[in-house]
Amino acid sequence: MAEYGRIDPFSFAASRDIESPVSIRIIGIDGDERPTKYSTLLERPQVRHIGSNTRYNGREYSINSSSSELYVTVQVWAGSKALTVPIQTSYKPPRLERRWNEWLRLPISYKSIPANSRLAITIWDLSPDPSKADLCHATPFGGTTLALFGDDNQVVRGRQKCYIHKYKYADGTDDTTTPAVVGGNGKGAPQLANYTEELERMESLFKKHEMGEIPRVDWLDQMVFRGFEKKGLHAAKLSTKLRQQDHNANGSDDKEANDILNHSRGDTPDPYVCVLNVELPRFDFPVVFADHEYEPPPISALQPLSASQIVAQRQPEVHFGPGIKAIGESSADFGSRLVMTYDPEVGQRDNPAEAKHRRLFRSSHRHGILDRDLKPNAKVRDELNVIMSYPPTHILSPEEADLVWKFRYHLTKDKRGLAKFVKSVNWNDQSELKQAVQVLSRWTEIDVDDALGMLGPSFDNPTVRSYAVNRLRKADDNELLLYLLQLVQALKYEYMSVDSDVENIQDSPLAQFLIQRAAANFMLGNYFHWYLMVECDDYSPEQDVRNREIYRKVAYEFMTELVKQPDGNESRKTLLRQAELLAILSRIANDIKLSSDSIAKKTERVKAFLGDPKNELMSIDPPLAMPLDPSIKIISVIPDQVTVFKSSLNPIKCTFKTTTGSQYPIIFKLGDDLRQDQLVIQIITLMDELLQKENLDLKLSPYKILATSTTAGASQFVQSQSLSSIVNKFKNNPALAYLKHHNPDDRQPLGVRQDTLDTYVKSCAGYCVITYILGVGDRHLDNLLLAPDGHFFHADFGYILGRDPKPFAPVMKLSKEMVDCMGGVQSEHYRQFKQYCFLAYTALRKSSNLILNLFSLMVHANIPDIRLEPDKAVSKVRERFHLEMGEEEAIRYFERIIEDTLTAFAPVVIDKLHEWAQALRA
Repeated sequence: MAEYGRIDPFSFAASRDIESPVSIRIIGIDGDERPTKYSTLLERPQVRHIGSNTRYNGREYSINSSSSELYVTVQVWAGSKALTVPIQTSYKPPRLERRWNEWLRLPISYKSIPANSRLAITIWDLSPDPSKADLCHATPFGGTTLALFGDDNQVVRGRQKCYIHKYKYADGTDDTTTPAVVGGNGKGAPQLANYTEELERMESLFKKHEMGEIPRVDWLDQMVFRGFEKKGLHAAKLSTKLRQQDHNANGSDDKEANDILNHSRGDTPDPYVCVLNVELPRFDFPVVFADHEYEPPPISALQPLSASQIVAQRQPEVHFGPGIKAIGESSADFGSRLVMTYDPEVGQRDNPAEAKHRRLFRSSHRHGILDRDLKPNAKVRDELNVIMSYPPTHILSPEEADLVWKFRYHLTKDKRGLAKFVKSVNWNDQSELKQAVQVLSRWTEIDVDDALGMLGPSFDNPTVRSYAVNRLRKADDNELLLYLLQLVQALKYEYMSVDSDVENIQDSPLAQFLIQRAAANFMLGNYFHWYLMVECDDYSPEQDVRNREIYRKVAYEFMTELVKQPDGNESRKTLLRQAELLAILSRIANDIKLSSDSIAKKTERVKAFLGDPKNELMSIDPPLAMPLDPSIKIISVIPDQVTVFKSSLNPIKCTFKTTTGSQYPIIFKLGDDLRQDQLVIQIITLMDELLQKENLDLKLSPYKILATSTTAGASQFVQSQSLSSIVNKFKNNPALAYLKHHNPDDRQPLGVRQDTLDTYVKSCAGYCVITYILGVGDRHLDNLLLAPDGHFFHADFGYILGRDPKPFAPVMKLSKEMVDCMGGVQSEHYRQFKQYCFLAYTALRKSSNLILNLFSLMVHANIPDIRLEPDKAVSKVRERFHLEMGEEEAIRYFERIIEDTLTAFAPVVIDKLHEWAQALRA
């Protein structure tokens, strides 16, 4: 049995682990029935030859007559469709009682049946004169439908009594008309309910008796069994009477049942009842339904579409097969509906009509002789401007692609048009490809954001990717460092041979470019090395083996190129020493995490370990560049300033002494993947640079985070306190009291130094806008931090892109404590806060293409919140920009967000619940 959750020991089993076939034991039929009238036999002599209508001595007729030759068929149904062929009981000569006591094994296992499965059980009688509705020379004596799963989604087990609906086939559809358990309402319902409750109680006792939990006493058991059968028959008769009363009250008429009845009996239904006793397999544990996890649909052999081939794709449609919408239809019948099947190549092929139209349209604009001087009129110019304003993820319609192709020479003067032009080219058409390459050389220089966009998975043409790399060569190292994380991910979309015999990577201009620039600048080389190491360490199912081999090959080529540099050997030794430092920290972090000691003992243990001369951390000679920030060189660790945190992973805070005499504290964590936090910090750093270019310094403090593997990493420690701890320490206006404690100034209205309060207001505005755009979730007072100098910032980015573990979470975190520190909603500082928010939002909207292209390069980066819905990751960020709005409309929209966040009641409740949960946990 597979592991489900963490329940130990197991108290249930899952149906998808039960490989046993569905089986049922047909025991026998109980009940009496009146004989056929003589008048009917005189009018229809052939009726006397139906097996169950043969006469015997006595006024009452029993279906257990020795001349009654009945047989039973069982079939599994689900979703109003038969899942198996009918399985029939073997022939047995008539006996005094109608008993089969035969196990039937159906050709399907429990792990393959859905939750709405049911057994359609039909009892057949012999008929020499079958009607059109009958099966060969058999007519239905009655039918019943038994569900295989109960209301609690558990497999039905043990003995069952099934009501037989006389003269009807077993109907296995979802809204079956032949249920095995018949309920009723009306005057007799309470009485029937009492009988049913008593029968269920006795059934449970019988099951215990069969399992040996109740001692066996033969003479007493026989008395109880006979009494139980009488109670069951009486309850079934009551149920039948109630059904007939409802039937007469509703005035309904089952024509099919009456036809079968008139054919086989010639009279009306009587109040006598028949029940079928069956037995289902028993299991040691309750078996709960668990759906089978199917393999993903087969991948098409077609190559992924390039951006130029992506048109408005048709979404797959679900078509119902025969028998779902209308019972009785068969795919074999002439004129029946076709069965629609899933085709994974539907979205990969062009519509033939559209493809032919494109060829005909472009045939007149293919050679470019007349197109070079073609100018758009005013209407077409407006249409082209609309196309140029599309975000980078927008898919051009066939008409828009044709328009861009037609005026491609005119658009060569517009740097925004290159990405749209590349999307409009059919790169599979050799004549178009040849001319597109010529047009690329004429295009004006594009921006870096467009160059990054052309390195994504949609642009697979080598010429296009080489053009983008050539544009990146003009970026300096500081700018390149901002995009390095995404450029490393873009290596997945490069064409490179992973053959170990091939010792060069000439096929990838991007890999060559990154290796050359990283080898020439140690700052770039440091981060480039660790980004590669994380990808090489990723053995998750989401990381393709080919990708891992590509990164290993790039890492090898990087080291080869690095040693060729003048100080390359020293740089290579530095990277190796960094790995040794991280290995030492990982060793003690793993021991501490597995230890059951108290926090105080764990802290003392770490201090002793780091202070041990054998670990060579008390004196680091020569100084070592920190992996987090290579500009910082450390010379020793300070054991006395070690702290072990109380969380489940027990992160360790280590403080190092630098060559300048200052201290550099870090937090090392083992057992957590920091790549998502690393991405968010990188985007915040980039946004800070973008705002600085707009002369807008919002005093952001993006601390550094570096993932060194998929389960380890380090982050810079910034001296600060959470708003939660500040609220617990200062009661009235806690944030302002905290700033006043560290930066008092009695000359100011709020008693805080003006520069400190300005820093606080600006940083609040910056982080409010950035966390809104990135959809950062799980915001509470514990991950809102405030430094003594007024810098406000966020920590813990475990939820992004709109995900949040709490219901009714706000789209932006702006608490009452934050606003009170500004002086309230009527203060001048709050008005400045809103103005900074509007300036930051409009400035970042101008650079939306760059941010969206960076996220598009991360869709396969195995980031948790991107991995959940990779196809929607970029669109979630784009929705937060609201690019369809004008600047003024966007400002008014953001102002409404601020006001709604302040007046919302749910965030206050969430913060209070989180505070209580933390108090209980402590």
